[in-house]
Amino acid sequence: MVQLLPLHVNQAPIFHRWMSDPEVIAYSLSLFQNLKTPEQVADWLVHTLQDQRSLTLGIYLLETQELIGYAGIVNISRVNQSGEYFILLGEKRYWGQGIGTIVTRVLVAQAFQELGLHRVMLTVSVPNEGGVKAYLKAGFQVEGRLRDACYRQGRFHDKLLMSVLKSEWST
Repeated sequence: MVQLLPLHVNQAPIFHRWMSDPEVIAYSLSLFQNLKTPEQVADWLVHTLQDQRSLTLGIYLLETQELIGYAGIVNISRVNQSGEYFILLGEKRYWGQGIGTIVTRVLVAQAFQELGLHRVMLTVSVPNEGGVKAYLKAGFQVEGRLRDACYRQGRFHDKLLMSVLKSEWST
């Protein structure tokens, strides 16, 4: 269905289209709320791809090679053997098809097996029910709740702090 492959700077226009859609970025990085121009998005993508403490990959459809999102592990700490998982499925027509769960499982396995991590964590907005469901299916556990941690569309909402440990992981 999908595969994870490297991203390229020339894909910035695709990211700009996604970031111009409030529904796509509603629960994503706060930074995305401020990236308005194609140049700003291109600069962000260049810096993202150069980050040595991150693994960032594109989500591509297997049959057509269409880029439909991106995911990865950021803030990788070799000392703590930990990192933070993220995913953005930019093409809305693929929402609700289980792609988030598949990608999450693949990347977490890579974090444990190839990156040598012990713990992978994430935060997810409570209103993002599809994301919460995908993370639970992929093996994450809720560690806590960050109250009113996110401000979107004129309202605050809570975020869940979730993690999975290598010892709990089953592929």
